[in-house]
Amino acid sequence: MSELGEDLRRALRHWVTGVSIVTSQFGDVRHGMTVNSLASVSLEPPVILLTLQHATRTYQLVSQSRIVGITFLGDSQSELSDRFAGKIPEDVDRFTGLETFTWKTGAPLIAGGTAYLDCRVRSVYPLDESTLFILDVIAARPAADDLPLVYFNRLYHRLCQ
Repeated sequence: MSELGEDLRRALRHWVTGVSIVTSQFGDVRHGMTVNSLASVSLEPPVILLTLQHATRTYQLVSQSRIVGITFLGDSQSELSDRFAGKIPEDVDRFTGLETFTWKTGAPLIAGGTAYLDCRVRSVYPLDESTLFILDVIAARPAADDLPLVYFNRLYHRLCQ
């Protein structure tokens, strides 16, 4: 990574983000990963953006299927975030023991999240080592009044009410 890239990484540690799990499925293969690189673009039409690194299996599935499920995590779900962040062996099915469901696109969503988005790829913008996906939100639903899991300076944090 370039010096500027490292400086940006250190600077972004001071930006608080929510934590979500992005999932996709193509045929019988499903995979997911923890991300915080997503943002709302528009409410009308409902559009969000997401960036995925090319070296990930989730990127490969999204590129093939053009569907994305997003599960927003609550403040008690840091272990689930770690599981999908690759802190278990790569050959282990990250979905083992989890209740999942699908909506309109067929992308898997993980039960117990605070909110869900079911999306289709609208546009793709390749970058050097990642791709920016512009996603049409096909369905959205808040699921729980739990506080969100947040990430700041390389650690999970809880919000106070």
